[in-house]
Amino acid sequence: QVQLQELGPGLVKPSQTLSLTCTISGVSITASSYYWSWIRQPPGKGLEWIGYMTNSGTYFSPSLQRRASISRDTSKNQFTLQLSSVTPEDTAVYFCCQIPIATLSFESWGQGTQITVSA
Repeated sequence: QVQLQELGPGLVKPSQTLSLTCTISGVSITASSYYWSWIRQPPGKGLEWIGYMTNSGTYFSPSLQRRASISRDTSKNQFTLQLSSVTPEDTAVYFCCQIPIATLSFESWGQGTQITVSA
């Protein structure tokens, strides 16, 4: 069974870079059958896709691609989202997700972590 767990700072100041890590258990991050994604939900709003990572590259929402990056640490079976120059509009619950290539659906989710951007 695949499990994902997000870890983040909770509170970030405006203009700083947010860094979130997702630890995967139950499958290797290098498994060719899956993509790995980040999604967020601002307060009172719907889900917003941030981006995803494959074994060959990363892809981002056009609205966030200038500020977002995703990297991975295969030795720890983790992937990390970095979001630069954050503003209060980046306040949200952030989720990491597994995407099976066979279905291209958001299959397994972490429990989410609240990130608040405030001075």
